[in-house]
Amino acid sequence: MASNPAAGFTCQANGGNTPGRGSVYGDLRRNRSESECDVGQTVKSLARLCSRDEEERAAALEELCQGVLLCLELDRPGSARLSEQTLLHLLRLSRSCPLKEVRGRATELLRTAKEQGVEVPRALASGPSAFIPAKEMLKEGPDQDILIESFLSLGRVDHITMVMALHPAYLSCFLRTQHALLEMDGPLPRHWRHYIAVMAAARHHCSYPVQQHSAGFLEAGGEESWLSGLQHAPTKLRSLQTLNKLLAHRPWLITQQHIQELVCPGAEPRWSLAELIHAVVLMAHAHSLCSFVWGCGLNPEPDHIGGYTFQLPSPSHLPRSPCSPHSPHSPAHEDGRQELVDGAMEVEMLMQRMVELQQQEEECTQEEMVTRFERERSESIPTAVVRGAPPDLVLRLVEDPEFRYEDFAPRGEQAPPTMRAQDYSWEDHGFSLVNRLLPDMGQLLDEKFQVVSNLTYNRMAMHEGVDTYTLRKALWNYIHCLYGIRYDDYDYGSVNVLLERSLKVFVKTMACYPEQTTARVYHAFWRHFRHSEKVHANLIVMEARLQAALLYTLRAITHYMR
Repeated sequence: MASNPAAGFTCQANGGNTPGRGSVYGDLRRNRSESECDVGQTVKSLARLCSRDEEERAAALEELCQGVLLCLELDRPGSARLSEQTLLHLLRLSRSCPLKEVRGRATELLRTAKEQGVEVPRALASGPSAFIPAKEMLKEGPDQDILIESFLSLGRVDHITMVMALHPAYLSCFLRTQHALLEMDGPLPRHWRHYIAVMAAARHHCSYPVQQHSAGFLEAGGEESWLSGLQHAPTKLRSLQTLNKLLAHRPWLITQQHIQELVCPGAEPRWSLAELIHAVVLMAHAHSLCSFVWGCGLNPEPDHIGGYTFQLPSPSHLPRSPCSPHSPHSPAHEDGRQELVDGAMEVEMLMQRMVELQQQEEECTQEEMVTRFERERSESIPTAVVRGAPPDLVLRLVEDPEFRYEDFAPRGEQAPPTMRAQDYSWEDHGFSLVNRLLPDMGQLLDEKFQVVSNLTYNRMAMHEGVDTYTLRKALWNYIHCLYGIRYDDYDYGSVNVLLERSLKVFVKTMACYPEQTTARVYHAFWRHFRHSEKVHANLIVMEARLQAALLYTLRAITHYMR
């Protein structure tokens, strides 16, 4: 999701209040009523920076510079100055634009503005992730071509894109799917799509996508009052709340009755099946993306609330990075040398177990396979401590905030019936239903599932030429197991062999309680692996969770349609 790169390049009356500063949604507004100085062609220059024509980009960059310098020259009492929105656009370009010349000029303009006495913002984070050091991101080499393509297509390169660019094959199909969901022709109006995504992301207290989609909602013509509380949204959108919370936390509880209440004749307001499928995929997409955002420790965008400040840095008040050597959340907080040794041993043991499983000839009975599945899904896995209350801009968009994930099969309690993959699967049932009601979306989702399932670089930590299929399969099936989905032909004993407890803690936290993911949980598993490999694990969790939630909802829709 990208904001309009041209919106808000303005000067404003000098001495007036800076719009949005101190206001929750101030920096999300596209306030076109400000009375500011006219900078001519530079109003369009930010959009033209995304041109694929190099000459036009160069001309747009020159116009942008001239427009900013013009405002700076006029910056005197009774005249004009740069608006906060323009300064934030420049900050974003200086931090994340993959085009070196644009990034450099934006940095120069901010420096010049500061020298002229303008109060300029600075980013609060040094990179896209609080868990992955910025230097490590550069070392592992995000694909620059795909970052440039993202900038030219969307007008910005956000932190999600930067981290996913460690796996360019996946990022390409992710961006295609997200673009189709939010921008292409479909049964739901564009501003509704963004609002549904806002409602979904709020369930996991994830302010990053809430801010992204709030901006998209406003740019698409949505009413700002809707963002101040669900009570201001149309009744039809509010009617999704029950489905939204079940999809986010306990999708196995979704039944034909929930679908009937929304789509049957006489329902008020009534959803068409095509509209409902679009909304369901949007919500499930946003829920699973929250897992990725929390699981990778993504920082706020430099132009988002929480991502910038206008205050000067104070050495005594500098925040510690969760990844700094002195942070209690860093592996180096304990005996770093011993952890390196232990981590290397863990890799060797895991590789040995993978080989043994691949060579194993013993066949289990069906009863034993079921027993092993039940053992995995009912295993007690502790999760991190609960975070503090979410920010108000998120909480105001959540109905029934106490409704959370509960283990599919708590010990000693009657569990809901297990969904056997052979009875209802994505390949045999879900794919065709989505494609029929939302053309092409089934194909896009299927491509994404296939890419993440088959993604491999044949390496593991310091080893090359490794077949990681059994490990990837164990991760995917463990997540589906947490959601009560069983594959009759899979031996769940492999999960216990291949997934160490610290990895299980991370996976369950990220898939079921993503808002409780911490740096300590992230750093505790696969201590000798590359960060790109941990991001790969995040992608598997995100997509397996997405598919699980969709399967339960699509099954309920199928039952309704019979």
